[in-house]
Amino acid sequence: MSTEKGEKPLDKMTVKELRDVAKEIPEITGVHGMNKADLLDAIMKVQGIEAKPKAKPKAKAKKTDRDAKSLKKAIKAFRRKQAQAAKADDKKMAAIYRRKISRLKKKTRNAA
Repeated sequence: MSTEKGEKPLDKMTVKELRDVAKEIPEITGVHGMNKADLLDAIMKVQGIEAKPKAKPKAKAKKTDRDAKSLKKAIKAFRRKQAQAAKADDKKMAAIYRRKISRLKKKTRNAA
């Protein structure tokens, strides 16, 4: 992917440098209206250079059953703590535990 002059590779060039290269090639028209990707494609097509396909991004790892099981255990533990806080009339802690339970439930739904 380098130019004929032995300069740096085409994909490492700036848009301005690519325009200068493309202006020298008579087959390419509309150089100033092109963006970097278009310029690269046009120059490589004229020079007969094949574009290397980009590597596909890796898929996210799926959550395992262990994750769901550990989340469910945590939910049960927070429910017990919430019940204790409710018995002790600690509304603030009961609300905190309720929110934590809610967040964990969302995570279990995403893990499924």
